[in-house]
Amino acid sequence: MRIPPRITKIGAAGALVSALLIGGTAVAATPAVATARPASTYATAVHVQSVGNVCYSKLPSQAHDTLDLIAKGGPYPYPKDGTVFDNREGILPSQSTGYYHEYTVVTPGSPDRGARRIVAGEKKDEDYYTADHYATFDLVDRGC
Repeated sequence: MRIPPRITKIGAAGALVSALLIGGTAVAATPAVATARPASTYATAVHVQSVGNVCYSKLPSQAHDTLDLIAKGGPYPYPKDGTVFDNREGILPSQSTGYYHEYTVVTPGSPDRGARRIVAGEKKDEDYYTADHYATFDLVDRGC
């Protein structure tokens, strides 16, 4: 299965290309200015904050194995690995269909795929870990 490469934004041209490929608005880099946001963005901002963080070093070793496989492009142990994750739960930041892909984190002793997953976004190092089959997510922090 071919998985789309992660998109790295580089400067204004990269932002424009990313906006065209992913959808959204390209914004030029400008100094931060306090502005009022429409009420509709407050719900999204609060919802995104429901995603926690987890240090890479605190993940189970099987999650490290899965992240290594993702970085190498496979091969993956399960046929569903690398398939599109639709974010039906609405916990992760809202993105267009095909932005997120899911991968199994092996659960020792489980007779099936178990509940643990890595959901990877298209951005570099945008990986979310869930131990409870999408009920909660933690963004993997590689800096701690």
